[in-house]
Amino acid sequence: MELKLEPKSKVGKPPQHFLDLNQEERKEAVEELGLPKFRANQIAIHLFEHFNLEIDSWSDFPKDIKEKVKENILPSLITKVRSIQTDNGKTRKDLWKLHDGVLVESVLMEYPDRVTVCISSQAGCGMDCPFCATGQGGLTRNLSAAEITAQVIAAAASAAKGELSGGPKRLSNIVFMGMGEPMANYNAVIQTLHNIIDPNPNGMGISARNVTVSTVGLVPGIEKLSKENIPVTLAVSLHTPDDELRDTLVPINNRYKVNEVLEAADDYARKTGRRYSIEYALIKEINDQAWRAALLGRLLKNRIAHVNLIPLNPTPGSKWTASSKKDEKEFIRILEEQGVPVSLRDTRGKEIDGACGQLAAREIELVNRNE
Repeated sequence: MELKLEPKSKVGKPPQHFLDLNQEERKEAVEELGLPKFRANQIAIHLFEHFNLEIDSWSDFPKDIKEKVKENILPSLITKVRSIQTDNGKTRKDLWKLHDGVLVESVLMEYPDRVTVCISSQAGCGMDCPFCATGQGGLTRNLSAAEITAQVIAAAASAAKGELSGGPKRLSNIVFMGMGEPMANYNAVIQTLHNIIDPNPNGMGISARNVTVSTVGLVPGIEKLSKENIPVTLAVSLHTPDDELRDTLVPINNRYKVNEVLEAADDYARKTGRRYSIEYALIKEINDQAWRAALLGRLLKNRIAHVNLIPLNPTPGSKWTASSKKDEKEFIRILEEQGVPVSLRDTRGKEIDGACGQLAAREIELVNRNE
């Protein structure tokens, strides 16, 4: 079945929003509305400090100004379709509908020492990795910086209100590991990073060290990011150390081979002083062999890298499944034997269509079924 949410003619570029603009552009946008510059600062405080996107609730804006701002620079961005919780209320997946009916997902996760949100940077994904739920649906469109940032602001508001099981907390970590390839939507992601990292009132003031940007290995994007002076953690979704298999598992490898990707990541580490992460989804009898662990160890030994092993969260009807615990432990043992730092991701949300794209795909299927 071909999954469709809206006819293609209805899918389009979102309206420009305050969150798409840099600091100077925000002041200019406010002045163009005939308002004093200080209103830009007030808007930023509501968004980045109070986590409030609902201008109707702002008591320091007269009604006539609210309408003008709402119509021109603060249009509605995302609407929650549904939320599903698991892990005793510590994990929540949110499904959002954008202005054109497109669906994206974010996941809010509470840990003892932090609250993390995993956000989407694209609706769908064009990287075509066959084991990924998002990749199976293809790319619908890029998200704007405002649409990406809105997911973070919504998560911060939820954490502050105590909507997870542990009571009110501060959102501390953001990972760009939801739907889409961040480096394929580079400019919007960079503006989002400024919205997250820049100090109040012009951003949320979250440390760059607590932000992770993932990529399947778009080398030009990694090279550009290394020059931005935004020392976020870089995560490279490698999934196998050999080009022969990676050409199939991660098709962009046909353009940027493993060594080229690792060299770009090494350069990023040198320029930022930040260790990068190698994301490796363990897939049963595909990439979990001992010899691949040994090859990965040889490739990463003496590099400023850490391996993050991920038990595959299989999608319905997929031929791909997670590795056995025995093979998982052996993979870890071989890497540790070669002195490569390695950890096993605490997977969350299997009961709530935890893999990126699963909840959106299910919602689309329901829409199609009812048409």
